[in-house]
Amino acid sequence: MMKKIKVLIIDDSALIRKLLTEIVSSQGDMEIIGAAADPLIAREMIRELNPDVLTLDVEMPRMDGLDFLEKLMRLRPMPVVMVSTLTEKGSDITFKALELGAIDFVAKPKIDIATGLQEYGNEIADKIRIANSARIKKQVSLPITKSSTADAILPSLSNRVASTEKLIIVGASTGGTEAIKDFLINLPPDSPGMLITQHMPEAFTKSFADRLNRLCRISVVEAQGGERVLPGHAFLAPGHSHLLLKRSGANYITELNQGDLVSRHRPSVDVLFRSAANYAGKNAIGVILTGMGKDGAAGMLEMHNSGAYNLAQDEASCVVFGMPKEAIAAGGVDEIVPLKDMAQRVLLKLSGFGMQGNRV
Repeated sequence: MMKKIKVLIIDDSALIRKLLTEIVSSQGDMEIIGAAADPLIAREMIRELNPDVLTLDVEMPRMDGLDFLEKLMRLRPMPVVMVSTLTEKGSDITFKALELGAIDFVAKPKIDIATGLQEYGNEIADKIRIANSARIKKQVSLPITKSSTADAILPSLSNRVASTEKLIIVGASTGGTEAIKDFLINLPPDSPGMLITQHMPEAFTKSFADRLNRLCRISVVEAQGGERVLPGHAFLAPGHSHLLLKRSGANYITELNQGDLVSRHRPSVDVLFRSAANYAGKNAIGVILTGMGKDGAAGMLEMHNSGAYNLAQDEASCVVFGMPKEAIAAGGVDEIVPLKDMAQRVLLKLSGFGMQGNRV
């Protein structure tokens, strides 16, 4: 008999605890082993019941959800899915939670919570499954600063990579918010223009872009469509639309569309990668980072066939080695790279230097 995923719910709302219990209990491969109204109660339940996955509200009484998460990931690392509010404060807390080691998050609907959470039932269940299989790392608190790593390692590259023809095209999903941050903070301010698709609800993509913009030396914004893609600028797909690369005369520009889901997603990494294959060809370098599923694998193969050079995050540094694994299996990846080396490898390739990476 298949071992069920043991889930513990931590939320101060009795309604949310009831609804999450119903959703999880309806899944054949998981079970609720407890529901706690605050982290202090949850702490004892974790000791007694040994859950596989926690769902954790971001804002709670008695002990803040972030304080609890920080202690948990330092002392007893385990898979956590955050249940976040659709507010600016909620999104800021959610990104901090992901930074502390939470695997993913689901957003509470603003209106008619009972109906909304039922509609999100499959998403919640999927994220619990993903969290259960994800790679958990003990967290070490380090200050986040605008990195000078690229300048220190590659002092002569800036002028060589500054070109309106070169582009960096990035796709990610589960674990991607931290992976994208770790990649971008190591890029110099005159890096090639960049387009990024990260699977994320639309209420969170602008906050994510704003957070990256504060941390990185390049400019990062949520794409609006029609922007000229220039060096030192990165455009993040909004949660409601596919992001595509197009050309207008001699210029690369962004385009948004709200077409059908592709590879079960909108925005879809496949859509972005295919547009890069069509309009950038060998001028693009593709990067596929941590994530569940296979979105991006087919598009990355098209990029490869059009002359792009593609890199995939290696399994050891991925939270979920799904999307990179599928892209490698499809034959579209030229090199497999640890996340800590990704910025250096991308800059070296774009500047024309050889690399000693793990070639596929």
